[in-house]
Amino acid sequence: MPLNNVDHHDLTVAVAHGAAHGDAVNQVLLFPNEFETAQRDYPILFRRDERGGFYAVALLGLDPDDNLFLGPDGWRASYIPAVRQRGPFSPAPDGQGVQVDLDDPRVGQAGESLYLQHGGTAPYLAHIEAVLDVIREGQAINAPLFAAWEAARLLRPTTIEIDLGDGQTCAVEGIFVIDEDRLDTLDADALATLHRSGALRAAFMAVASLDNMPRLIDRRRQRHGG
Repeated sequence: MPLNNVDHHDLTVAVAHGAAHGDAVNQVLLFPNEFETAQRDYPILFRRDERGGFYAVALLGLDPDDNLFLGPDGWRASYIPAVRQRGPFSPAPDGQGVQVDLDDPRVGQAGESLYLQHGGTAPYLAHIEAVLDVIREGQAINAPLFAAWEAARLLRPTTIEIDLGDGQTCAVEGIFVIDEDRLDTLDADALATLHRSGALRAAFMAVASLDNMPRLIDRRRQRHGG
């Protein structure tokens, strides 16, 4: 339902993360304009959708439906991906405004107000509007970014084999990463083209994010042993 300050003036929303709210996943969609912030916490990987297009994911766990950043007190990371921050809200179909899912269990619970008592947008709703702007912008720049990477042949298919200790192993399959060798050998013209579009910086952020893989393995060992 489209949100407005007349019908929803007194509406409150609980800010909560947990399995009941769909957060118990081991990967989550990530947009290119989130890479710089997200790479501090998560490995960033790439997948193909059913139409052959690429999209990015933040790797949250190494087992199905296991988000290693989710604990009893909520989501423990310096950054929460926008599609999980948005809660029961989504961009309006016309690209303007905010929709709210009134059936979401967080809606109507004691929590954050959306509007100030005497009118105006409350800080929580202003935050949600900013999160939805990230999603809108991310959707707009996603295809051009991956087109630039494909043109430069920077995406390499791979499988990440992980030793969890005590004889346990797992594999993250069907993914793509930035080909660092290819990135290191790009000529000046290719580098300039990628730099102008912002695709070069995004590639470096994605490469840097893989340093989080050992920390993710440590989280898994602490939670499940090994």
